[in-house]
Amino acid sequence: TDQHAASGPAVLVAYGSKRGATAEIAGAIADELERCGIAAELADAGTVKDLSPYDGVVLGSAVYMKRWRPEARRLMRRLEHDLGDRPLWMFSSGPVGEAETDPAWCEPPGVLKRAQRMNLRDHVIFGGRVPQDPANFVERAMLRDTPADKQDLRDFDEIRAWADDIARTVARTVAPVPTG
Repeated sequence: TDQHAASGPAVLVAYGSKRGATAEIAGAIADELERCGIAAELADAGTVKDLSPYDGVVLGSAVYMKRWRPEARRLMRRLEHDLGDRPLWMFSSGPVGEAETDPAWCEPPGVLKRAQRMNLRDHVIFGGRVPQDPANFVERAMLRDTPADKQDLRDFDEIRAWADDIARTVARTVAPVPTG
């Protein structure tokens, strides 16, 4: 993405993912931003050191019992100090099964409260995926109790459409840096 940085806007797509499903969502977002001509850097939230190269941030996390992953919450706290007036988009992933998605259960209240103090443009909830190789009792129960056709509720068309909206907003609102 470095060759794009000089010519156009760049967006950080950071994620907190326990079992890889949220990382795959973030990857689809980064790929769509790139397809739309926006330089995108994909990074685990725990590895982000410097925000200065970016004109905007997309931050997402898996949600377990109304809580984001610790590395995503830590980056969120840093963003509060380092984001400035850059736009922020957030996504949560996690709901699976047959129940209708209940935002009160899926939206992390502390993270959203913090985001409201920043330049938050949007927060969306994407469906999640039940781990196919369960590592503990809870994951085994989820796999056992969730019908096969409800075990992966990620809608990649919806995810790409959301990323496309972000790309249009970034292209429209981020002024190119004059050269020469």
